Amino acid sequence: MYFQSFNEALVMDGHGGYVWAAYAISLLVLSLILLAPRRRQQRFLRQMAGEQKRRQQGPTVNTEVN
Repeated sequence: MYFQSFNEALVMDGHGGYVWAAYAISLLVLSLILLAPRRRQQRFLRQMAGEQKRRQQGPTVNTEVN
């Protein structure tokens, strides 16, 4: 094993902060990449459901005054 203790693995001769920050940022970016399509799909499905509901209600009366 390269490190003698868990604390040494965290510190990494003074470079641990940079290394662990890079891991954290990478994990965050990968998570967002994986979650973004799901959120877009949910938004699309909500929009389609709303549009379908409006179509089923029939035409609306335009009460706009000029």
